[in-house]
Amino acid sequence: MSTRLSCALLLIFVFVSNAYAQAPMPAPAPPIIGAKSYLVIDAKTGKEMASLDPDSPLAPASLTKIMTTYVAFKALRQGQIQLADEVTISERAWRTPGSRMFVEVGKRVKIEELLMGLIVQSGNDAGVALAEHIAGTEGVFAQMMNQHAQQLGMHSTNFLNATGLPAEGHVTTARDLATLARAMIEEFPDYYAWHAVKEYTFNDIKQSNRNKLLWRDASVDGLKTGHTDDAGYCLVASAERDGMRIVSVVLGTSSEKSRADGSQALLNYGFRFFETRLLYKAGEEVTSARVWKSANLTSRLGVLNDLYITVRRGSYDQLESTIDIPAIVEAPIAAGQPIAELKIGLGDEQVLSAPLRALDDNPTGSLWQRTKDSVSLWFE
Repeated sequence: MSTRLSCALLLIFVFVSNAYAQAPMPAPAPPIIGAKSYLVIDAKTGKEMASLDPDSPLAPASLTKIMTTYVAFKALRQGQIQLADEVTISERAWRTPGSRMFVEVGKRVKIEELLMGLIVQSGNDAGVALAEHIAGTEGVFAQMMNQHAQQLGMHSTNFLNATGLPAEGHVTTARDLATLARAMIEEFPDYYAWHAVKEYTFNDIKQSNRNKLLWRDASVDGLKTGHTDDAGYCLVASAERDGMRIVSVVLGTSSEKSRADGSQALLNYGFRFFETRLLYKAGEEVTSARVWKSANLTSRLGVLNDLYITVRRGSYDQLESTIDIPAIVEAPIAAGQPIAELKIGLGDEQVLSAPLRALDDNPTGSLWQRTKDSVSLWFE
C-alpha cells in the first residue's frame, strides 16, 4: 500500500472516529413494564424521557384524588377554607364504598385530618366529605375539578366524581396526570410533602400509604396509587436525586407489585440516561440587542425565570446555541418584552427554544437621537 493511500485512510479513520466520538449517545429503549400506558418526564422542564400511549384516555381510579387534593389546596391558599375548619360528615360521605378512612356520620372532622385521610389512606369517604364542604355537592366539586384541569391544559380529562370510583366517561391520560403532578409539586411544595407520609391513624385505625416505593426508594416522596377492576393498578410516582426530579405515571398494570416494579424501573431509567441542567439564571444577561431611536444604545436580553434543559446524559457539552434577533429593533422597549429567540440544538435536533426578553426598560430617546437614527436606518 502506498504511503499516500495509507495517509488518506488514516485521515478518514480519524475523521470518522472524531465524528463518532462527538455524536450524542442514544439512550437505550425504556424497560417493558406491562402497563396499558405510561409516561416519564422531568418535573422541572416537562421533557419526555419515555412513554407508551401517553394520550390514551383511561380510567384513573384513585389517581383522581390528586386533583381532589389540588382543588382543596387551591381553596386553602385562597382562604376559602382553613386546615382547622371542621366538616360535618354526611351520610352520603359515610356510605361511600371502597377504600375509607372510617369517618362517622354526623361527626365533625378537621379539614387537615380529611386531607391526610385522602392522601395517605386514600379514603373515598374523605374525598366526598371534602367535596361537599368545598362545593356543596360532589357534582359541583367535579365541575371545579374540570375547570382546574382545563386551566392546567389537561384537555383529555373529564372528572365525574372526587374519588375515582367507576363512572362512564370519567377518564384522563398519563400525560394529563403528569401535568397535574408537576403543578402539585411546583405550586404546593409544603403540602406536597404530605404525600411522603407512610402511615396515618384516624379513629384509632392505622393505615399505611399504598405507595410501596416510599419504603423501597428513599428518593421517592409521592404521589398516589389507584386501583379498580376497570383501571387496573396505577401509580403516579415522583422522586428526586441530586437535585433532579422525575415524575412517572403508570396506568393499567396487573398487580400492586407490577405497578411498583414498573414505576421503579422507569424512574431508574430516567435518572440513569438523562440529566437536567441550568442554562441561564433569571435576570442573567444572555446577549444584548441594538435598539434604534432609544435612550440607551442597547438593551440587555435574558430570561425572566431560571431556564433548565433536560438532555441525554453525557450530551450537555455537545449542545449548540443560536440566537435569532430581528434586524431592526426600535424603542420604546418595556422590561419583559420578548425581543429575540434562543434555540438550543443537539446535532440535527432542536431540543429547546425560548424567548429572550428585555431585562430593563429602554424608553424612546431624544428628538436628536430619533432623528439621527432615522437617517441611519435609511442605509441599513
